[in-house]
Amino acid sequence: MDVDNCHALVMGLGRHGGGVAAARWLAERGATVTVTDLADADALGESIAELADCAIAAWRLGEHRKCDLDAADVVVVNPAVRYRHPLVERAAARGARITSELELFLERTPARVIAVTGSNGKSTTAAMIAEILKSDGRSTHLGGNIGRSLLADLQAMHAESWAVLEVSSAQLAWLSDDCPLPSLAVLTNFTPNHLDWHGSLKAYAAAKRRLFCRGGRSVDTAVAAGADRVALALNGASRDEGPTRWHEPADDDDVPTLPVPGEHNRADAACAAAAARAVGCAAEAIAAGLRGFAGLPHRLEPAGAVAGREFFNDSMATTPESTAAAVRAFAGRCWLLAGGYDKGLDMSPLLAALPLVHGAAFYGASGPRLHALATRAQAGCPLELFDALDEALEWCWRQSRAGEAIILSPASASYDQFVDYGQRGERFKSLVRALAAR
Repeated sequence: MDVDNCHALVMGLGRHGGGVAAARWLAERGATVTVTDLADADALGESIAELADCAIAAWRLGEHRKCDLDAADVVVVNPAVRYRHPLVERAAARGARITSELELFLERTPARVIAVTGSNGKSTTAAMIAEILKSDGRSTHLGGNIGRSLLADLQAMHAESWAVLEVSSAQLAWLSDDCPLPSLAVLTNFTPNHLDWHGSLKAYAAAKRRLFCRGGRSVDTAVAAGADRVALALNGASRDEGPTRWHEPADDDDVPTLPVPGEHNRADAACAAAAARAVGCAAEAIAAGLRGFAGLPHRLEPAGAVAGREFFNDSMATTPESTAAAVRAFAGRCWLLAGGYDKGLDMSPLLAALPLVHGAAFYGASGPRLHALATRAQAGCPLELFDALDEALEWCWRQSRAGEAIILSPASASYDQFVDYGQRGERFKSLVRALAAR
């Protein structure tokens, strides 16, 4: 179905750019656009302001209405909307086209697409691949779940361009079977995540698998460790891999010294190097791109030093595996801040890493569970429970000494006390600045 001059509904404006980009792109093509979101105007203020110069026909905030979906030819679903939402199912049964911002892009881009998914490290891996492609002299666009829609870049793309996309499991769940597959797909790793959204590990695995095969088609080339491919299959995803050419991540010896700490970053770099090699990048460009990668905001981001203590913002670490990786990067010299919205994940990887910290402060909705689990596990270090991040940081500050590090690595989502992980990370950095100003 052609989206030009249609009646389009953007279901979920959100705060991360995808809904805004889709609404603008549709309006520019003559569509009559209705925007609907469960959040109110105050919560969506920044996103609404970005569309101030755009011809949005109607706003429906604080609710989704059946009448709006009944009037739509095309429904563009934000990934935050639960899969098989009854109102979306109703619209589909009536004959409306159900699509997403990502699918609109994939259908229209002339660029060759490298898509990266995984339970942890997908943002870093995608950004590393983009740096390597640029080092190899290629026209490169980085976007997707990393926080930037590429719909606005379509006019600047051509057949020799490369689009590198970070793709979440929620985005993959909403892709239609007919949506184009990427030129190269990357799975950084596979562990349980987002079970609160998907409902089961089997559904989560099935969503991840959609990057590699759907509708009887398989991607031509892919990068994934054999163990992760097996884990994906064992958790309910199809084993049918078709003609896909699989590449293992690069050997650690082939990964240069990185400017960012941690073995998890080296694992991400190994995936990025294998992906770049698979599309023909020169070895020199791979090494130069990885050496030039300075890291991402909110991913073990240096947040300053005060009285000899170093502070690191790892707010993007929303799983126990990613927090355990951060702890190992500072083994024996860090204090940990963890907590937030509880996604119901198995916290065993985090508990196994706690003997490596000097102490841990837990806070937020998941704080009581984390504190209880750590206490029962006899972590062998001081453990405290607080309501808020501010109090938890103050305790770590008073307990720590010069030469030690204090890291915010929550092992939980942010939605209990913050809009998103970005707001949480910015709050942490502002608290560190306040400490420095004392």
